[in-house]
Amino acid sequence: MDAKAFLTVDEQSISLRECLKYLQTAGKLQGFLGDILRQYVLEQEIANREDLDINSAVIEQAVIDFRLQQQLTDPKVFQEWLNRNGSDYSTFHSQINSNFKVEKLKSVIADAKLQEYFIERKVFLDRVVLSRIIVENQELADELKIQIQEGTSFEELAQEHSIADDRISNGMMGPVSRGTMPDQIRAAIDSAEPGDLVGPIEVEQRWALFRVEQVIPATLDNQQLRQTLQTELFERWLAEKIQKMTVKLQVE
Repeated sequence: MDAKAFLTVDEQSISLRECLKYLQTAGKLQGFLGDILRQYVLEQEIANREDLDINSAVIEQAVIDFRLQQQLTDPKVFQEWLNRNGSDYSTFHSQINSNFKVEKLKSVIADAKLQEYFIERKVFLDRVVLSRIIVENQELADELKIQIQEGTSFEELAQEHSIADDRISNGMMGPVSRGTMPDQIRAAIDSAEPGDLVGPIEVEQRWALFRVEQVIPATLDNQQLRQTLQTELFERWLAEKIQKMTVKLQVE
């Protein structure tokens, strides 16, 4: 085999230069280099920090949990799985440890700015469940509002008069981000309570009546949201680190 070969396919040697050319032709080179730089930044950061130690018992439990979930409790079956994935136990164990350290790094990096970032993003994270009726003219919208206030079913009027696709679900739009609403609609919705009727409001040369069904304010007590924001902050931090790097591609 050629000593300079990066890959050998059917006894045919492929150099690193050729591999990079193939990636470039396929439009994958940028992503490939991005993955390398990302991993470089992570490993350098982990190596240079002293606040990312993981209890060995946590690692061992994670290994056990993984083997149970993947039905790899039999040592022979587990070894065959490692072989198929081009790994060994030491490498697998190291990967588990590294994953925990990356997650801890994510928390360390993100938590310092999490509250500020949450406030910055809150208008897009708060949601409101709405129902609506969309009609062509203001006169009809005004008439429908009067009928609803006098006791006519909002749902029936939505099915009968609304020209929006959600008329088939009684006008129910579902949760809507406050940040995606036009300013005039958001201002009206923000001052309303669940059950209130809002409008008519002109929207793209049509007229809309809204009923506020539920207000769902965002909170960092929501663990899923917290993790999402941590990930966003972490990815921003990573991108900034990579952007500041001087990178030269050198292939002999």
